[in-house]
Amino acid sequence: MKIVIVDDDILVSSSLKTIIEANEGFEVMAIGNSGEEAIRLYKEHQPDILIMDIRMDKMNGLEAAEEIIKTFTNAKVLFLTTFEDYEYIIKALKIGVKGYILKHHYNSIIPALNAVFSGQNVFGEEIINKLPSAMSIHANKKNYQDYGIVDKEFDIILSVSKGLSNKEIAKDLFLSEGTVRNYISVILEKLNLRDRTQLAIFYYKHLSS
Repeated sequence: MKIVIVDDDILVSSSLKTIIEANEGFEVMAIGNSGEEAIRLYKEHQPDILIMDIRMDKMNGLEAAEEIIKTFTNAKVLFLTTFEDYEYIIKALKIGVKGYILKHHYNSIIPALNAVFSGQNVFGEEIINKLPSAMSIHANKKNYQDYGIVDKEFDIILSVSKGLSNKEIAKDLFLSEGTVRNYISVILEKLNLRDRTQLAIFYYKHLSS
């Protein structure tokens, strides 16, 4: 797996390179320290995954990721940062990055890389827990109908995005827990998603306004 690392702290990027390359099948192609370098290095190496920090001088990671993904629509960008700011999380989701994890979870970097490489989205538990507070929850009817979602299914999606359990959703919507489970299964199949976490991410990326 070919990796490019961009972080304005050279000690972080060097340590990350050592950790990654200690695992068979991984190669760090290049290291950069700015958003501008991220764009240049991505164009030059077109890695399988770009690991990048967010806060950097001049062009930050969010700006660089947006530019890269506009040009290379299949680009896989994984943010590795110390910042849990709501604004950053939502912007990352809307840009279309594949992951957002915190630097103190170094032990999760290899599993995260493998997951992103296989096409999954990876957002740390702390990030998922912040999503309901990060955005005002209100519907965009046209958007969810565009995905073949009907009103009741959207109600289920909205509840999942708030972090409610099946029992809580059933109580709120006057349904049985079995009916809620069935709805969620149908929704996941319609949207080609794997689990509730991906469903919550899908909501914040595509259906919230």
